[in-house]
Amino acid sequence: LLPTTQPKTLGKGYKRLSNIFFLSFWCFFSGSIYEMFGNECCLPTGEVIQVISFKIHKLLASICEKDGGSQFSARVELPLNFPGLYKVVADKAPYGSIEDITRKVSIGPTRFGHPRFYSPEDIQLANLTIRHNEQITFNSVEEVDGRMAVSCAVVRGNQAHSFTLPLSQEGQFYECEDDQVYTLKEIAEWKIPKCRNRIVKLSHPLQTWDSCNPLPQDFDGCLLLTPVYEVQAIMRSRKEIVHILSDLDVEVKDITDCYNIRSFLQPLTLEDVFERRSKEFPVVAEIIEGPAGSPDPNNLLYTGKEIIIYKKCQAARVLASEIRSDFPKRHFLIPMSYKGKLKRRPREFPTAYDLEIARSEKEKLHVVATKAFESPHKELSSVSIGDQFLVQQCQVGEVLYEGRKKLVDVLACKQILSDGYKRVLLPMYLEGGFVEVIHDKKQYELAEICRGFPLPFNVKVSIRDLSVEEDVLAAVPGLQLEEQITDSYLLISNAHSPVESWEVPVYRLNMLVRLLSREPQPLLPPGTKATVEEITEEQYYMVRRYENQTLRPPPRPPKKPT
Repeated sequence: LLPTTQPKTLGKGYKRLSNIFFLSFWCFFSGSIYEMFGNECCLPTGEVIQVISFKIHKLLASICEKDGGSQFSARVELPLNFPGLYKVVADKAPYGSIEDITRKVSIGPTRFGHPRFYSPEDIQLANLTIRHNEQITFNSVEEVDGRMAVSCAVVRGNQAHSFTLPLSQEGQFYECEDDQVYTLKEIAEWKIPKCRNRIVKLSHPLQTWDSCNPLPQDFDGCLLLTPVYEVQAIMRSRKEIVHILSDLDVEVKDITDCYNIRSFLQPLTLEDVFERRSKEFPVVAEIIEGPAGSPDPNNLLYTGKEIIIYKKCQAARVLASEIRSDFPKRHFLIPMSYKGKLKRRPREFPTAYDLEIARSEKEKLHVVATKAFESPHKELSSVSIGDQFLVQQCQVGEVLYEGRKKLVDVLACKQILSDGYKRVLLPMYLEGGFVEVIHDKKQYELAEICRGFPLPFNVKVSIRDLSVEEDVLAAVPGLQLEEQITDSYLLISNAHSPVESWEVPVYRLNMLVRLLSREPQPLLPPGTKATVEEITEEQYYMVRRYENQTLRPPPRPPKKPT
């Protein structure tokens, strides 16, 4: 990121704040006063700060060609929550070594942090030869036999071959094309290498547009994104985290090699704590930066609070969404220990294929048609609005097509008539509309529904959870239980009055803690209180995309014969 003003000549060893991305300790040689959250913060000459992370604060965007060669507009500011889904255009500039990649590209535990590269030359390893132009997935950075290396994999014939590449490995490494779509915030956090810009392409035109939108109406082209960074640092004179924008006009000097790191706080994210070994728990920690913008239903997680972290764990949740025709919908993660009672609500099915997916052996699926359908074959039934059916099973039927008999997939049903039943066959490609008729008036517990019925499943809260002061689900007119997930949590409690413990999500709560040296009391956690967590639209899509990667999507419905 270049300075916003013309830089003056600096002395040897001095650097502009906007030109530095990899230092641990800085010493300020030109003081500055700046605004931090509405309060003035002074950076006096000679002040030593420890840099703990860099984060993109905002993005400057300009419309450009796909290759980034030509820009057609002035730069505009885009906030990280700017709407839309974007595809990342592969960077044409190569990296000169594996270490160069690890210093500039985000590599982490989620699929966001698994970048792919290729080399135009073969790479000869002890037990494997990486062919030229073969896609290499970078999974993690780890220590192997006393030296740092990257754990990698290549896929050949649906089989993954794992290996490591040392940071000292040199060559030309190019970024591979990425066919996934991301939000701007995801791109800012994971897909913009340090000291580089990024070209992205809008995957679909924005659904809503107003005069405040800095992009042209119906824009669907490429944007050149230039990040403006925020430096997160610790000062000896302040206990909280200091946030400094990278375009602040100060001069600094790197003193990492000659400074005692122990004189500073050692802040840890929840991910850092979760990566510690299980035998290192329980620990006492102090929150040095509370969860900004994240709801805290227990009012426990604020700056300066001391907590006991008892252990790390995996806990089951049910992902649920509010049933409504308009947007935005509310989304929830419901613990299996939820004590409210649930009653069934009718499901809607757009095609006959969806009826086949939803049917179960436990009970007959009873539906009423909400849309008419005229069958092109006399062997298959037409549907009128108001027709009622009991869904039976999928089977193969014969139809006469251009004078010849042809086998097609059909859905066998019983049509409910005033004087009995009529056996009918519905084409699986039928694009109509059906609404479920509910005969079951029973009140269920959440775990009972997950055991007895396939998801997704529609419900409403009939009796609220009386174990909590406020049940957020009780006010929701209808919920669709979408899928079960397993998520990562830390079990914590109040350090001074550990009456009960809570499960705190590791990957959805942005906060920093420091570990304290004293022993936790008690060593065993009190009773655990799992609460319903309301999540944002962005978190909802992250959960659906990345928590259940092993689940295969259902096959596409059969196409209508031409």
